[in-house]
Amino acid sequence: MSSQDMKEPEKMEEQREEAAENAAETQQPEEAAGGADESAEAAETAEADRSGDTEQAAEDPRYLELQRLADDNYQRFLRAQADFDNYRRRTLKEKEELSKYASAKLISELLPVVDNFQRALKAGGEAANDSAYSKGIEMIYRQFVQVLENEGLKAMNPVGQPFDPELHQAIMQVESEEYGEGIVVEVVQEGYWLKDKVIRPAMVKVSQ
Repeated sequence: MSSQDMKEPEKMEEQREEAAENAAETQQPEEAAGGADESAEAAETAEADRSGDTEQAAEDPRYLELQRLADDNYQRFLRAQADFDNYRRRTLKEKEELSKYASAKLISELLPVVDNFQRALKAGGEAANDSAYSKGIEMIYRQFVQVLENEGLKAMNPVGQPFDPELHQAIMQVESEEYGEGIVVEVVQEGYWLKDKVIRPAMVKVSQ
């Protein structure tokens, strides 16, 4: 047997192997593409199943009841939060007012002392103005009033203003040529503000 005859089977075997490798390489991309298509189809199927489960759950009475309870609890939470915010603002305002008018009771009790000072100075008349004693009393009075004013006390001085029942207490009506009807013409007892609050209304005479 010649060497040519011996090589012929080997060549045929090599050709068969190359053909098998080419077939495998051609088949792999197709299998990969087929696998990708199968994965996409599986994902779509899973999504459809989930959507179906959600729709089915939405029709379940137990699901509807739980959803209603969740909504009710959320609304209660919102109302509780709003109530707490209102409470916090209210307590803060009360705290500010308490601090602002902390001296109101003391000043109210001191106002009669101011009244007596005023009466004493008025009763002394013009003659007393020359005495050192009268001048000393007046200095004490002014010092005392200054302390109260520093705390926010302010006299109303309502003469010439329209009568206001929120600010004035009328004790009588009098004839007046200077003022029209319903005007304060005389102060019998001074009224006072403490900052922006009426601490004592003025006792006044009103024109008729």
